[in-house]
Amino acid sequence: MNSTTYDLYAEDLKNLLEGDVSILEADRERVARDTSLFYVKPEIVVYPKNKEDISKLLVFVERTKGKDPTISVAFRSAGSCMTGGSLSTSVVVDVTRYMNHITHVDGVFATAEPGVFYRDFEKETLKSGWFLPSYPASREIAAIGGIVSNNSGGEKTLVYGKTEKYIKSLDIVYANGEYDTICPLNTAQLKIKKDEQNESGRIHREMFNLINDNYDIIKQAKPTVSKNSAGYYLWNVYDKDNDVFDLTKLIAGSQGTLVAVTSATLFGVKPKDYSRMIIMFVPSTTHLGEIIPKLLEHKPETLESFDDNTFKIAVRFFKDIAIRMGGNLFMLGFQFLPEFWMALTGGVPKIILMAEFTGDNEEEVEKQAIGAYEDMKKFGFPIKRTKSEQEAKKYWTFRRESFNLLRKRLSGYRTAPTIDDIIVHPKDLPKFLPELQTIFSKYDLIYTVAGHMGDANFHVVPLIDIHKEGIIDDLHRLMDEVYDLVISYKGSISGEHNDGLLRTTYLSKMYQPEIIKLFEQTKDIFDPKKILNPMKKVRGNKEFSWNHIDRV
Repeated sequence: MNSTTYDLYAEDLKNLLEGDVSILEADRERVARDTSLFYVKPEIVVYPKNKEDISKLLVFVERTKGKDPTISVAFRSAGSCMTGGSLSTSVVVDVTRYMNHITHVDGVFATAEPGVFYRDFEKETLKSGWFLPSYPASREIAAIGGIVSNNSGGEKTLVYGKTEKYIKSLDIVYANGEYDTICPLNTAQLKIKKDEQNESGRIHREMFNLINDNYDIIKQAKPTVSKNSAGYYLWNVYDKDNDVFDLTKLIAGSQGTLVAVTSATLFGVKPKDYSRMIIMFVPSTTHLGEIIPKLLEHKPETLESFDDNTFKIAVRFFKDIAIRMGGNLFMLGFQFLPEFWMALTGGVPKIILMAEFTGDNEEEVEKQAIGAYEDMKKFGFPIKRTKSEQEAKKYWTFRRESFNLLRKRLSGYRTAPTIDDIIVHPKDLPKFLPELQTIFSKYDLIYTVAGHMGDANFHVVPLIDIHKEGIIDDLHRLMDEVYDLVISYKGSISGEHNDGLLRTTYLSKMYQPEIIKLFEQTKDIFDPKKILNPMKKVRGNKEFSWNHIDRV
């Protein structure tokens, strides 16, 4: 269908919905990018006021699909996805304009609409004595909708796990427009649900049968690394031992391909009162294979990293970092003198490792940090132990802001998230890392390395001139080689960032054909007319994706 047809759809939707409907070029351009490699401009942008608007929209799209197979819906919150997860040529639904309310907070749970930014959500939950520990590194710009849809993890995942663990219930709208609240069910509750003669009953019946009939092969297909965002999490839904059937475990991480999430009720953990950090300056990634397993013996709450390129850029753009940290610019500059000196003298190590120890007792935390510090000194690399949270703050700001700095500040280069989320088992690092380095050495690429080293989850981001001849072919070859290596070590091609337009076509490398078929059947059960975010998670189209590389 052409743009004129979509203009007519927009007029129909304006009469149907309480929220806003736009075909303005500025609105369409604004949602044509996220933080991925891709540029995909939609025909219509919808800003729903409430779940009723979403229901009406889905009913409209479902009815229109018969005469126009191109129409579909993709949901977008903060636009911080690194895989093109919310990009579409058809209708994009932006929930941040109106569906941005926290409707309930107490000492145990909080309920938030998908357009609520994490930074605002955390402020409210901390007032009640807890926080959601699965926030991503993009915590200042990420929203609840994306955190649920990507099953986010981050710096505290090492100890606390990913978002799926903290979902009490999800208010959702099915593809046909019907409402439901999804939550864990025991056998008796599931029987009642399956007996319902509505969309909820049908989906629960069919999903139970699919998982129960294929229980063993589904369980065998579960990646054994500490976290995974590749594919649908069928292995997490039915826990026979504890009598729990929980579709929230499937919707988490499904990137809006199964249902529309209109609110999430989440819980979290109480923050620790005291923390200390040790920082190691490591000259080569190959040393990490020895250091990380040894450091993990001391049980840090977080074990994060960033590399020399990130470090240099952060020092170069010190003012941006200082603004993020707040406080007096002169005093902050004084705190950064050792880092400035490193950058000036060329003494910047390849990897800066950050291990944070937390607890409710200052003496205990201090003892734990000192123990790790003394043990790590044996490696002979520069090492530092912080005396306060403020002293550690600059390193956290470097780590959390690294990708944004790289994305926005490098003239002539752009970030190319492709192999940005690989994960293996920590025990395999001594063998894996040299082999990974051998692959990198074949390519004339600048790249940055950051990530969650305690999980052996590496965020490797090439920095490229998008107009350089052959660069896209290089990225294709790099992805194939790195993913084959990761899979040979029984790792995952995505620990956190998900599939989207970027990785969906690579899932067949990681999963057997029968599992890919089960993923497709899952999609068809929830979305039989294929209106929700096509080409993500299943039935990807590599040609479409790579023909929509952002060339700007």
